[in-house]
Amino acid sequence: MSAVSIPIRAASAGGCSDAPVLRERGQHEVFCGLTGIIWLHRKIQDAFFLVVGSRTCAHLIQSAAGVMIFAEPRFATAIIDERDLAGLADANTELDRVVNQLLARRPEIKLLFLVGSCPSEVIKLDLARAAARLSSTFSPSVRVLNYSGSGIETTFTQGEDACLASMVPGLPASAPQAPAELLVVGALADVVEDQFLRLFKQMGVERVRFFPPRRASDMAPVGPNTQLLLAQPFLADTARALQARGATLLSAPFPLGVEGTTLWLQAAARAFGIADDAFDAAVAPATQRAKAALARARLALEGKSIFFFPDSQLEIPLARFLARELGMRLLEVGTPYLHRQNLAQELALLPEGTFLSEGQHVEKQLERCRAAQPDIVVCGLGLANPLESEGMTTKWAIELVFTPIQGFDQASDLAELFTRPLLRRMRLAA
Repeated sequence: MSAVSIPIRAASAGGCSDAPVLRERGQHEVFCGLTGIIWLHRKIQDAFFLVVGSRTCAHLIQSAAGVMIFAEPRFATAIIDERDLAGLADANTELDRVVNQLLARRPEIKLLFLVGSCPSEVIKLDLARAAARLSSTFSPSVRVLNYSGSGIETTFTQGEDACLASMVPGLPASAPQAPAELLVVGALADVVEDQFLRLFKQMGVERVRFFPPRRASDMAPVGPNTQLLLAQPFLADTARALQARGATLLSAPFPLGVEGTTLWLQAAARAFGIADDAFDAAVAPATQRAKAALARARLALEGKSIFFFPDSQLEIPLARFLARELGMRLLEVGTPYLHRQNLAQELALLPEGTFLSEGQHVEKQLERCRAAQPDIVVCGLGLANPLESEGMTTKWAIELVFTPIQGFDQASDLAELFTRPLLRRMRLAA
């Protein structure tokens, strides 16, 4: 049965705000949501992620992490094996036993996530009830939460969204008369977080928190005085949960490149009444450095064509950055899910006429890609090698999630992720 492609439109005009979107439903390739653990376990330093799954889940996490033999990671897999599948063992009793062993061995754990996966026997388990039971057992020293990292979701970055959304109900309520506070939402590398914190302070925004925090004990209070600034475009469920707690979501592009970072910071500055001259003075040095670095990358990328397969939901902000700051030509920008509210300002900044697609019918998209013959293709690992064998230059989409790319100081690093594959292809062809 062939998929039906339905164009959808938005109400507003400007850039691609009102552009038709090719909506596809069919065969698709997607990385597993469990991979979000790789960056989340580095971010929340006293949390532990216990995947309830199969040996395949364990191999995936270990391979994705590339854990050194000298390190003791803060994630593991409670493996559902033949005994459990045959009903010879009570799954909840086994889970309790594993958790008891884990917490006895790792007393520094303050936040434990039970992460569901996609094997049918795992789906049948009520991990929410198990998390509540274990949380009451180990409270107040350890809080136990659960979320799904299943590989049958739309895209792998939903693992982070599900994780953060599971934390929202436990956030403390802000005091009714507390001053306004900025909450930056989305896991960022510590170096990026530190850079943003310095810029906010230089601008005059003093009360800034980050979610998720580095320590489980440092959860930000949330309420009507909270201003939300999303650092990642794939956090729709988390944003809704925080708004339900009374927080206000600031509309802004995402902090990729000079333009995106400037407008993102500016949204916060305006929400907190920061004067334009104070804002300009705070960001000017970093802006100048980033623009100089991007000028070198533009020499390699200007005029080159790029094709995005749907993978991470970062595609539209990346396309905006590459087109507007580096002069690349957008042949198709595919995204697993197009959240129009969160991406409204990004869509308005895309070059008019950009071909947008949502969802995937992988065979049809491969046909369009081959016909377009782009200079570079951004895609998942499953498509990269086959396309490379056909002579195309590819960039692994997941690398754009694993790598610190947000902010002024990372703008040149982000550009380099696209220049390197093209330079490698040129050297091989020489």
